Amino acid sequence: MPSFDIVSKIDVQTLDNAINTVKKEITTRFDFKDSHVNIELNKKDMKLNPEVESDMKLQQVVDVLISRSMRAGVDANVYDLSKEPYQSGKVLKQEVTVRNGIKQEDAKKLVKLIKDSGIKVQAAIMDDIVRVTGKKLDDLQEVIALAKGSNLGIPLQFVNMKS
Repeated sequence: MPSFDIVSKIDVQTLDNAINTVKKEITTRFDFKDSHVNIELNKKDMKLNPEVESDMKLQQVVDVLISRSMRAGVDANVYDLSKEPYQSGKVLKQEVTVRNGIKQEDAKKLVKLIKDSGIKVQAAIMDDIVRVTGKKLDDLQEVIALAKGSNLGIPLQFVNMKS
């Protein structure tokens, strides 16, 4: 039976390159001249820690981060910007989580979306991936189109297609 996997993986090297590009651009910008800006990527915990002097500069760093990431091929939805920035001495810090893998509740939403669509396929959650199997390749392609069209707030990739 044909099947494929729905995953949400991020290439760490591509992410690191995008962040290095952001650092380089920030150091050359005139509005950041003589100001404290530090962007650290913790590859182990997949967390990004920008530190700046003001809220306005933090928003500019986030804008540059998203635009440069999208140019590098990293989806903007990988950054979880829901945590509020906090003051630490003279600098403003924010903890930005990089989403890697599909969380259990997101996987359940995806499976429910597939089952509610009425397409004759089976969807199963396997750790941080969702495996979709069906009798026809056309049904699997419909599921891919459905998942791309839905706005779940996570970047999705479709891999391991077997017929």
